[in-house]
Amino acid sequence: MIGPESNDRGVSIAITHVLTLGITTVLVAGLLISAGTLLESQTDRSAQQSLETIGERLSGEISAVDRMAAGNGTTNLTVDHPSMVASNRYTVTLLDNETCADQPLLTNATNCMRLSAQSADIDVYVPVTAPVNDGSSVSGGTIRIVHDGDKVTLERDR
Repeated sequence: MIGPESNDRGVSIAITHVLTLGITTVLVAGLLISAGTLLESQTDRSAQQSLETIGERLSGEISAVDRMAAGNGTTNLTVDHPSMVASNRYTVTLLDNETCADQPLLTNATNCMRLSAQSADIDVYVPVTAPVNDGSSVSGGTIRIVHDGDKVTLERDR
């Protein structure tokens, strides 16, 4: 017998398939969005850790130049660091103790340097024990540390 029951069965199969495809699409989209967010947070964390490492190395190199310059006038040291961290260029800026006083874990008697990843909006502050030329700034890569007998300045090595 042909009747309304046979038409209902055909409709329920089509509705089931449409609902299955819709739910699957929503789940896959959710997975892709969460994976993108996870990747972005991992990239930011990687950039921050890389900046901290570069900052600590550079701080040690600045201290070494400060010790070498004691009473010797102008002293230069050229150092190589990565030019990018987590696919972002970064800038190193020397800051005096007044500017650094607002940063956590830095005392108001400490000069510091700020390492800023340009596209990732990440700033890392690292203490510097040498007297610095406030505002001296250079992009990452090959950097020349210059001590003029009084203060340290960072310059781009050409």
